[in-house]
Amino acid sequence: MDKNIILKAENLIKYYFEPVKFQALKSISFKVFEGEFLSVVGKSGCGKTTMMYILSTMDTDYEGELNISGQRVTGQKPDYLADIRNKNIGFVFQFHYLLPEFTCLKNVMIPALKLNKYSYEEVEERAYQKLELLGIKEQALKQASKISGGQQQRVAIARALINDPKIIMCDEPTGNLYSKNTNIVIDIFKKLAEDYGQTIIAVTHDKDFSEKSSRTMEMKDGEILSHGW
Repeated sequence: MDKNIILKAENLIKYYFEPVKFQALKSISFKVFEGEFLSVVGKSGCGKTTMMYILSTMDTDYEGELNISGQRVTGQKPDYLADIRNKNIGFVFQFHYLLPEFTCLKNVMIPALKLNKYSYEEVEERAYQKLELLGIKEQALKQASKISGGQQQRVAIARALINDPKIIMCDEPTGNLYSKNTNIVIDIFKKLAEDYGQTIIAVTHDKDFSEKSSRTMEMKDGEILSHGW
């Protein structure tokens, strides 16, 4: 049985107008399937990050059409897009953006408390489960500022997972880590995709990261050079 399409981009075109008119994306079209671990690679300035902002629904100023989980998100109002993000997308960045004075547990709980779908006790239990999945449950009650960089990034991944998003979007998720921690994070993403059917879309310069993903899409000068099929 074919896997379901979780994200579909059709003819995405993006212009910047300052300081001069510049076309950052040129008719980008591709599909991402459920449970796929997709890396997007290419030199700086090729349009990877620009594309990710559009895919994440943060940038709405583009031509073309974007569908996420069967829903057309292009042209929708900000409140609708915020709801789509909260329910469907988890984010992992190069820098973990944890609140340093909060415990790891509280940091993981924040997106679920914001979603307001579960009771506080249920959110807390879910947060413990995600931390356990990532092998750092014992760090739950420590302040985020008191654990290592690699552990902080794992807390950030747990936070991205707390609402059971259909897609995790990552921007250089290993770019700020030492090689040992990089390998741990790569293996976590691989396990999430292979064992739990989690869809992952990651922009990366990390060759090891892209080689361990299930597909690598290469970009150059605002276009897709290779879909990685």
